[in-house]
Amino acid sequence: MAAPGGAGPRLPAGAGPEAEPEAAAAAALGAAGCGPCCWVALCSCLSLACSYVGSLYVWKSELPRDHPAVIKRRFTSVLVVSGLAPLCLLLWRELTGLQPGTPLLTLLGVRLEGVLPAALLPLLLTMILFLGPLMQLGMDWPWDPAGGLRAALTPRAWARCLTDMRWLRNQVIAPLTEELVFRACMLPMLAPCTGLGPAVLACPLFFGVAHFHHVIEQLRFRQGSVGSIFLAAAFQFSYTAVFGAYTAFLFIRTGHLIGPVLCHSFCNAVGFPAVCAALEHPRRRPLLLGYALGVALFLLLLQPLTQPRLYSSAPLCLLLDRAGDSAASLCS
Repeated sequence: MAAPGGAGPRLPAGAGPEAEPEAAAAAALGAAGCGPCCWVALCSCLSLACSYVGSLYVWKSELPRDHPAVIKRRFTSVLVVSGLAPLCLLLWRELTGLQPGTPLLTLLGVRLEGVLPAALLPLLLTMILFLGPLMQLGMDWPWDPAGGLRAALTPRAWARCLTDMRWLRNQVIAPLTEELVFRACMLPMLAPCTGLGPAVLACPLFFGVAHFHHVIEQLRFRQGSVGSIFLAAAFQFSYTAVFGAYTAFLFIRTGHLIGPVLCHSFCNAVGFPAVCAALEHPRRRPLLLGYALGVALFLLLLQPLTQPRLYSSAPLCLLLDRAGDSAASLCS
């Protein structure tokens, strides 16, 4: 990540009148230095991460985290923090003078332009990456696709899901609130200071560290040895950091929040790929071929399926381009 206090945004020669607000901000930053703005951005992101995790522990309880009563209480506190998080971005924008001409909802990736491809294409791309795990799931739990689809679409099935607190947490509340706080609110603050590439790498660090709070509960309820708990936490940090970089990439390229939220929900449902089980599977050859094919197709389709022009432009790319940061590697 670029050190705070680096060169601020620059306005290209011949920029049109629509870039005048960004030009004024860039000129001010060029004269005064961008260091304070970047430190404010970093402190704001750290405050958001701490507030999100801290909200989970405002309720004192001797019950484990999966108990419905605990989940309901945490829903309340995390939704409050997530609802207030955009105000932090708004305050940062007003204090720094950056991105003055862009609506707050647009910065957060909440817009109707290009919303359908933004919902479908990133999810399709993620399902391609998980081709091997999906094949493994089908092999281990065979079911009739047509019958399973009909059962999944019945009102009774959805009613059961909507009354299951763990399902709501894993598939709805956690993906929505985490992507809103750790992607939609943080990236617009980090990108003008670090550039898009470093922001994609820096933003997931807040996301990964935020998941270390699970260590507290595992130690509290003695869910394994200290060594195994910290080893699992280190693995989870690595996995969530990589996943966070991926959804940050999706957010920047598509300019929408819905894609990262749906991909997050899908990954929570499928879980981490059981690679070791695949190596010992009776049908490991076609299964491993599926794993390899999924990764190869994902890498091949990653750029084409996330072209900003498919989603009616990418707001962060446009803003940084107007300010003189072409961000060509992520925005083209």
